[in-house]
Amino acid sequence: MDTSDFVIGQRWVSHSDTALGLGIVTDISGRRVTLGFPAADEERTYAIDNAPLSRIVYQTGEQIETFDGDAYIVRSVEDIGGVLMYHADDGEAIQQISEVKLSSSVNFSAPHQRLFAGQFDRNGAFRLRVATLQHMDRLRASPAQGLIGARTQHLPHQIYIAHEVAKRHAPRVLLADEVGLGKTIEAGLILHYQLHTGRARRALIVVPDSLMHQWLVEMLRRFNLRFSIVDQGRYDALKDEEDDVDALVNHIFGDDDAINPFESEQLVLCSLDFLVSSAQACKDVEAAGWDLMIVDEAHHLAWSPEAVSEEYQVVERLSAVSRGLLLLTATPEQVGVASHFARLRLLDPARFHDLESFRKEEAQYEAINAVVRRLQDENASPSADDREALEGWLGDDLERLLAQEDAHQAVIDALLDRHGTGRVLFRNTRAAIQGFPERRPTPTPLPCPAMYDENSWGVAALAPEQSVAEEQWLAEDPRVSWLEKTLVSLRPSKVVVICARAETAMALEHHLQLRAGIRSTAFHEHLSLVERDRAAAYFADSEQGAQALICSEIGSEGRNFQFAHHLVLFDLPANPDLLEQRIGRLDRIGQTDTIDIHIPYLEGTAQEAQYRWFHEGLNAFAESCAVGVAVQEKVRPLWDTVIAGELSALDKLVSDTTSEANVLRTLLQNGRDALIELNSCRPEVADRLIAGIEEEETSAQVREYMIEAFDILGVDVEDHSEESDVLRPGEHYHAGHVAELPEEGITVTWSRQQALEREDLAFMSWEHPLVTGVMDSVTSSGLGKAALASLSVKALPPGTLLLEAMFSVHCPAPDALQLTRYLPVSPLRLLVDVNGKELSAALPHDRLNDLCSNIRRRTAQAIVPKIRSEVETMVDHVERLSEPHLEPMKAQALERVNALLDPEIRRLEALQKVNPAIRDEEIDYFRHQLSAARDAISHASLALEGIRVIVTA
Repeated sequence: MDTSDFVIGQRWVSHSDTALGLGIVTDISGRRVTLGFPAADEERTYAIDNAPLSRIVYQTGEQIETFDGDAYIVRSVEDIGGVLMYHADDGEAIQQISEVKLSSSVNFSAPHQRLFAGQFDRNGAFRLRVATLQHMDRLRASPAQGLIGARTQHLPHQIYIAHEVAKRHAPRVLLADEVGLGKTIEAGLILHYQLHTGRARRALIVVPDSLMHQWLVEMLRRFNLRFSIVDQGRYDALKDEEDDVDALVNHIFGDDDAINPFESEQLVLCSLDFLVSSAQACKDVEAAGWDLMIVDEAHHLAWSPEAVSEEYQVVERLSAVSRGLLLLTATPEQVGVASHFARLRLLDPARFHDLESFRKEEAQYEAINAVVRRLQDENASPSADDREALEGWLGDDLERLLAQEDAHQAVIDALLDRHGTGRVLFRNTRAAIQGFPERRPTPTPLPCPAMYDENSWGVAALAPEQSVAEEQWLAEDPRVSWLEKTLVSLRPSKVVVICARAETAMALEHHLQLRAGIRSTAFHEHLSLVERDRAAAYFADSEQGAQALICSEIGSEGRNFQFAHHLVLFDLPANPDLLEQRIGRLDRIGQTDTIDIHIPYLEGTAQEAQYRWFHEGLNAFAESCAVGVAVQEKVRPLWDTVIAGELSALDKLVSDTTSEANVLRTLLQNGRDALIELNSCRPEVADRLIAGIEEEETSAQVREYMIEAFDILGVDVEDHSEESDVLRPGEHYHAGHVAELPEEGITVTWSRQQALEREDLAFMSWEHPLVTGVMDSVTSSGLGKAALASLSVKALPPGTLLLEAMFSVHCPAPDALQLTRYLPVSPLRLLVDVNGKELSAALPHDRLNDLCSNIRRRTAQAIVPKIRSEVETMVDHVERLSEPHLEPMKAQALERVNALLDPEIRRLEALQKVNPAIRDEEIDYFRHQLSAARDAISHASLALEGIRVIVTA
């Protein structure tokens, strides 16, 4: 380039350092040119012959901005002595603006602008951009969207409930699956779906204090959701900060300007005990506002028409300010109809407003169940009595339903849809789901040592060692020597040992390791999460790992050890739910063997009485017991008497317990379960969803895509083992594009099965934050927007220019509208020559990738100015050719919107007449969705996402 190319006042950009912004020529001296870069407050001098600079010329129709922030649209451009004068429109009149006055902050969004400014990439970046658009288009239109990324097994009942609930607007439901069926996973899947699809942004999880760690770990490990804990410690830390600064500036307590810790995070985990004890926290959490709230152990929220517990009141106030609400309980009805009504009242106080009305409604459920069972079992037409009952429930719709091909199923589906709590209550039972292992209890009575004579009765006697010095009970308690011998006899089988207290677990583990030579590890609440991880990994190691894992009551929560088949109950809890929770560490879906439950107990003590009550009264060791707490409440006075030492009442306690348990089990079975279970898992729907998820996972596309992305973004990939890799920042690491990659690297697996077996490996799926982060970064940045390549084929003479262009549908709309379900990214590819001939079919994208080569950077920079006019012509061609494609895309999108939302609105309107659980808000939401979607689609346009200019050689 000679000196005549540069004129003082011209605007140029450095393509070797675009962060400098738009430069202005300030001096030309000999063979050197000096540019000032006001945006960076720097001055650079370059040799004219090889200056890494590109001339900036805005075209007609493009937007420019002056240094004082005014925006204009270019209408024409005039060259006055080498300096450009833009004739631009500010919306009122045409203004003359010299390029000297242009803003120095520059962002070239149009692909050809980037090309001309020297901001182009190599072939790989363009390929990555195209692949990203194609994958996003497919994934956003998939019915499995939102369900792909969880580290969970594909269990039909969980997938069905997650999809059925999560697709609703502000879902308010009771998740009431029996113990071991995975309510936490269902809630996590629903939350993940709602966050991933933009239906929710702010979520609050409220749990008992003892479950905080379990939820924190589950949400992070299974769903990659990082929750922040707000507790008294958080408030104390903020108070300390306030004491260190001017309290008049940053208020934390005491007035309306105070800092609200709940508003500083999007995902918050909080203890219900803390909210009850802190009026300030309760006020703050209500003021923060939530899209979705999850409350675990909801059956502990005591309510009756006469008295309402503080816990219930706190959750009731929160439920009123949260759009969506998930209540989790394994015991929806076992503590009585009033308690069950209290849960439903939180979900929809307008619908469930009167306990007596609810009791009357409940009375008809058994009759509906009986008819449904007969319809399932018989192929013949309904009996006269059944038909009369069905007419009462379904009215005029009955004839239409009976005329359908699968009439019985159609009638059952209609009953399920209109069933009183069918939309707000989901409950699966072990009997319905099946696939659970057998339990084999093995009791071992042991003599009670003299040191426990003073403490052999009462609730404290269920764990008597806490009243004796550690050295003494370890030496004299027969359970300790029994445990040593049992572990030796079971070698090499893995054994989980659970006891009530962390101190007991630590003492036992120390004793087994040092004195008995048994490889073991402790797992309790005094360990940090990292230490618990190490303990669990050591226990899971099948070759060099621990044989025994010694857990405390709380320490056993949140982890499942299905690979172990032996459970030792070193002591017995007072609460039947805690016993079920202990056994549930091993007795879960996925367990492959019979579970041997070893129960050493001290004869003639409260332990023996509790063992007999659990075993003979509740049968709680051999089978899952859903009615234990309710039974205990009924027989509490007698239970208290026996545990206190009145052995003569033990036989009556066992007899009364058995009778009460049978009554409650029969009520649960006959009253409502059958109908609700039918609505809680529809296998054919779940199977289709699972097939969609597994189709995405088995294709290996995610790994291929990410390996290509890592190569471009400077991430080193090292083989770890089959289907797993180690990812580390490389020499040319682009940190801004890979935000989720730790500095020390991360070990990942691309296999769901391996992820389930190895919790230390991150599970890479299309919905992992690292993957979604890369995809969002590629589409929102300039990476791959413009590329230059060479092509050598005999059919095209050297010097021929081709332009490959990628368009996507641009449709500004809120995420919650989920427009991508109807109008996905819809990438459109066009390939043209200078004459505007369309060559896409002749040279598909993948074929072109194989044929194209990179051009050296310096050569490319010399080529671009020479081909500018031809590129501008080809851009005009592709924009003209793209126009006819938009209307069919919009028409298809409108068709999809109408086909999906119109029938749903009509269905909900019809159902609302017979099922008051359908809220006006829900129908209004879908009406708004339909109206807003139609409006947004009408304004959709095609945006040029990227170009690749190809020069034949």
